[in-house]
Amino acid sequence: MLLDLAARSQVLFVGGKGGVGKTAVASALALAQARAGRRVLVVSTDPAHNLGHLWRRDVGDRTTVLAERLDGLEIDPARTTDEHLAAVGATVRRLMPEHLAGEVDKHLELARDAPGTHEAAILERIADTVASGPATYDLIVFDTAPSGHTARLMTLPETMGAWTDGLLRRQDRAERHGAALRRLEDDPAGLMGRVDPRAERDHEIRRILLHRRRRFEHLREVLLDAGRTSFVIVLAAERLPVLETVELHAQLTRAGVHVGALVVNKRSPADAGELLAARRAQEEVYLTELRAALPGVPLVQVPLLAWDVVGPDALERFGRELGRDVDSPA
Repeated sequence: MLLDLAARSQVLFVGGKGGVGKTAVASALALAQARAGRRVLVVSTDPAHNLGHLWRRDVGDRTTVLAERLDGLEIDPARTTDEHLAAVGATVRRLMPEHLAGEVDKHLELARDAPGTHEAAILERIADTVASGPATYDLIVFDTAPSGHTARLMTLPETMGAWTDGLLRRQDRAERHGAALRRLEDDPAGLMGRVDPRAERDHEIRRILLHRRRRFEHLREVLLDAGRTSFVIVLAAERLPVLETVELHAQLTRAGVHVGALVVNKRSPADAGELLAARRAQEEVYLTELRAALPGVPLVQVPLLAWDVVGPDALERFGRELGRDVDSPA
């Protein structure tokens, strides 16, 4: 069922509480699809990247080959933020009078560590990847940061779109007022026909804002399309991960994002001694609560494994575990 979900998706997000195995699930699903003949990109947006460790190779902020038809990428929040602010700074300096360049630099430096700056920069990279990825890849798998960060990220396209719309409305008013003022100051008759640098600046600002709005509109369109995009929540059968899963599901649902499956990782065996049997019984209590809270979401259970999920061979074996039927016993 889970492999079928990946097979019919173009964009797949994998998220959940930290430490539950999100990267392993994302990588195994990506590898399974690559083995099936699709071109796949797996992208880590988690600042605590595990992709490179899992694949036993260096995976950085540039596309890296992980296997045949499978590439990997770790988005570096600091580098992404620096590049984002540098691009913004270059644009603003081009549009603003030269004597304000120092003020621009000061404000951008303050913005570097402002709340939401890293998330906005990462969202830009996600939007770019979703927009450009289909030209090269059949499937893009995002290995996301822990639940709270991911939930905020899923709502950002709408927030950023609304913010950009507000800027456009202000820009329209400023452009109309500026044009009227320039006609009075510089060309009362409106007949000179010369190019006004301030008018050019206003048009350039509008062009940038429109481009930004189109990018976020496209990302939101993709996120809300259950035929193309789905979200897989990974969790452990423990109290806090179950509670976080229910809350994350609610946040994603409010944002309009389709949750395609739950993956309960590292289920204790029932026949490996009293301790693990007792542990499994306790896990079942939490899973009963989870099923009651989210009855309509398919649930896949993956057993506690005796081997580490590291390297392509282990990920391929792990992928077969993910191919179990819904709610099958571990």
